[in-house]
Amino acid sequence: MDHLVIRKTRLIIVKTLFLAVSLVLFSGCAAGHQAHSRLQTDHSHSDSTAPAESQDWAKQRLAKSPRHQEWVKIKYKPGKANAEREVSAFVVYPEVKTKATAVLVIHEIFGMSDWVQSLADQVAEAGYIAIAPDLLSGLGPNKGGTSDVATADNNAIGTAIQALPPDQITADLNAVADYVAALPSANGKLAVAGFCWGGGQTFRFATNRPSLKAAFVFYGAAPMTGPQGNQVPDKAALSRINSPVYGFYAENDMRINATLPLTIEAMKQLNKTYEPVTYAGAGHGFMRAGEDPNDKNPANKKARDDAWKRWREILAKI
Repeated sequence: MDHLVIRKTRLIIVKTLFLAVSLVLFSGCAAGHQAHSRLQTDHSHSDSTAPAESQDWAKQRLAKSPRHQEWVKIKYKPGKANAEREVSAFVVYPEVKTKATAVLVIHEIFGMSDWVQSLADQVAEAGYIAIAPDLLSGLGPNKGGTSDVATADNNAIGTAIQALPPDQITADLNAVADYVAALPSANGKLAVAGFCWGGGQTFRFATNRPSLKAAFVFYGAAPMTGPQGNQVPDKAALSRINSPVYGFYAENDMRINATLPLTIEAMKQLNKTYEPVTYAGAGHGFMRAGEDPNDKNPANKKARDDAWKRWREILAKI
């Protein structure tokens, strides 16, 4: 039997360890931007000078796709007193004969990358309408999104994402969700999936969008509350979740994994469905790294393949 087996996350409450890392987790996946930058440098592409949002191997895959892809501009007003906001989103349609479930894809701390667009295409290939918003839309020096923000300096994308107001993130995601759910080819069902920083935002969005059919959290922490250094899962927020939450975690990612025992306990106390799975030998960001032809860890590819299989199987039941 392959020794790199999927292991169900066990409920072992190690509060001392949890408290030790909670300060680092205060900003969710965004707090680990330096670690993610190292991951990107080592595993995301062969050209170490390429920007974090650029992966040639993902771009090449996307260019070969037969599916319809388009960029859309979604306009909405966050409030009566606020100016209209416009969010750019990448949409890929499946080649199916019936109306399809939609999947909202939330990007990593690297923003709207080639890999995120390629992943959206893979979701569409599986039979679902995929929509991936650029949550940095309008924030670049020329009012552009991720690629425009990246022109400032190497750390500009992560810095900009960490500075995003939570209410704006929720409003953007709700506007995108409303848009895709209303498409003529959509069946009205909506799931959300996010990675890294986007994984944490997926968990959070599940607390704010009761109509979701499922939330797929890839190596992201649950909403937390409390002072820095002593944070715990936000039960008030978690109590608002109506959909099942499915977690996908890397074994070699204690910064995130240390939050799982208390999250499992909190979700159980609230009678919420939360099914985390930890993938042996994998590192944080394994969904991206597992596709990268230059990645040196075979466990990342196995984790990516196993997680993708699990994700598709759950989606098929929605």
